[in-house]
Amino acid sequence: MKLTNDEIIRAVKFDSRGLIPAVVQDATTREVLTVAYMNEEALRLTLEKHETYFWSRSRQTLWHKGDTSGNLQKVRALSLDCDSDTVLVEVEPMGPACHTGAYSCFGVSSGFGGTIQELYALVEDRRKKRPSGSYTTKLFEEGIDKIVKKLGEEAVETVIAAKNDSRERIVEESSDLLYHLIVTLVARGVTLEEIKTELVKRHRTGHTH
Repeated sequence: MKLTNDEIIRAVKFDSRGLIPAVVQDATTREVLTVAYMNEEALRLTLEKHETYFWSRSRQTLWHKGDTSGNLQKVRALSLDCDSDTVLVEVEPMGPACHTGAYSCFGVSSGFGGTIQELYALVEDRRKKRPSGSYTTKLFEEGIDKIVKKLGEEAVETVIAAKNDSRERIVEESSDLLYHLIVTLVARGVTLEEIKTELVKRHRTGHTH
């Protein structure tokens, strides 16, 4: 039975400082993004707003992840461990989790899925901040017509590479294709979680095999 927000808060065993550690995990890749702390107010806001809020032990203040950077974390699920003294928050990150600009506070993500998520987060960050000299910034400034034109060109080049049976060229063109596909997804506001949901649905209904 699903617990209400009040029932979750009552079940939590806060420490002597009124805090509970929160492990933040990417809901798609399962990568751990960061570990922070929540007090009762932060936990309640996280449950109610479906975005992550934390308590800063150094500044002694409440903070909303992404409030200034724009790198919000959309909460997809929240659960307590067996002792109710740690909370697991599964999120859809809207940008890097780390203040250094990295996808995760624990360094480079592992696995292909983590790499794709990290690239998506980087492209989303470029869309928001538009740093000068960035090719990604240039694409966003030129607009969706230019973005999809480049996507089409890379798709054709990938087909040609595959037809010519050059493994090296296939790898290179496929990488370019994936990058431009992610730029297109970010430009249209389509998340990797949505793609994953569709793929899982197709797998379950037998449409992919």
